[in-house]
Amino acid sequence: MSSDFSYSSQFILDKKYYTECFEQSAKVESFSQAYFKALFFSIFGAVLVLFTPINAYVAWFLFTLGIVEALSVYYKKPWWVTRQMLSKASKSEVTLTIDENAISSQSFYIDDVISWQDINQLIQTDKGWVIVHSQGKNYISASFLNQGAAEYLQQKAQYLSAQQVEK
Repeated sequence: MSSDFSYSSQFILDKKYYTECFEQSAKVESFSQAYFKALFFSIFGAVLVLFTPINAYVAWFLFTLGIVEALSVYYKKPWWVTRQMLSKASKSEVTLTIDENAISSQSFYIDDVISWQDINQLIQTDKGWVIVHSQGKNYISASFLNQGAAEYLQQKAQYLSAQQVEK
């Protein structure tokens, strides 16, 4: 690995960034996986309403729960982006620093440092990098990186991938 590498960039946490973040890092599910619970609750509730003498309130509740679940799947992305835009960190300027020790992001509201030892995997996407680490996932847009930083992340990804094969 190269040593003494350091890169710093600044960006704004805006709607465009949050939308890209969701699109690049969210788990992709098939239609049937995403809507399975919604379909189950709706059909189960409808069967209870039509074919059993059970309390209609319970049956209608399950049927309505299925509809609400379907809406939550359909509006998952806009709901997530809206929640991020309502956070106090929204529209703040973030300083991203990548060096041989860690990846850090700092702003008035955020002071996050992810050590390279805590990173399990770096996944390159169409528009950036998903960082899988012990505390969860983070996303870095490639539009905030220069050629040297992108190459450094590529080297780190290969190194981490080789380490996983050894284990």
